[in-house]
Amino acid sequence: MVSKNQIKLVKSLHQKKYRNKYNLFVAEGIKVVRELVHSDFKVKAMYSSDLEIDLGTTDIIESVSQDELKKMSALTAPNRILGVFEIPQAQKPDFDGWVVVLDNIRDPGNLGTIIRLCDWFGIEHLVCSSNTVDCFNPKTLQATMGSISRVNIGYTDLQTFLKNAPVTVFGAFMEGDVVYGATVPKTGILVMGNEANGISEEVEALVTQKISIPQFGESTTESLNVATATAILLNEIRRS
Repeated sequence: MVSKNQIKLVKSLHQKKYRNKYNLFVAEGIKVVRELVHSDFKVKAMYSSDLEIDLGTTDIIESVSQDELKKMSALTAPNRILGVFEIPQAQKPDFDGWVVVLDNIRDPGNLGTIIRLCDWFGIEHLVCSSNTVDCFNPKTLQATMGSISRVNIGYTDLQTFLKNAPVTVFGAFMEGDVVYGATVPKTGILVMGNEANGISEEVEALVTQKISIPQFGESTTESLNVATATAILLNEIRRS
């Protein structure tokens, strides 16, 4: 039987300050947990209300009741399995391929979708500003659908990072050059900005080339969702 202290610890990990304190995070759902178990992430503990679940691993799954699982979960309707994993140390990104940089992305779902897009388009490194939402936020993890296990994600001061970058820095702007006609190199950095305010002035000053997605519909639409815009731009980068 799971102890009250175990439940308390798992529940605390839904908050960033405790994830940082214990260097642990929680993942829920068969798909996400299975992806993480078969990656380089280290398993700290696993709890399930259904011991017939086969993750293809020798890691021990501790049996808990559905009520106990609900107490640990961040979801309204918890999945049958929950895993606790160690937060890995981010690797220093290289510039052999494209790098995506996020400037103050605040929505967990947007971040999770962008992580999934990086996985889909073969972007190995995602660099986030210090004020971007935590990639181990429960909502972000759900949105990644396990892709977080294949993308190296780090948080840093973007001004320092971009100043030292040896490649072209592309930034997404409403008034930039239309991406369909832009010359896209084999390597580079793509900067995406905050959902409401776009790329900050400090980061904008370090952008080498501004690019945009042309609008064909009514001008009443202010802008694209940042994750949608990232998908379009990464598709064009890979197509080119």
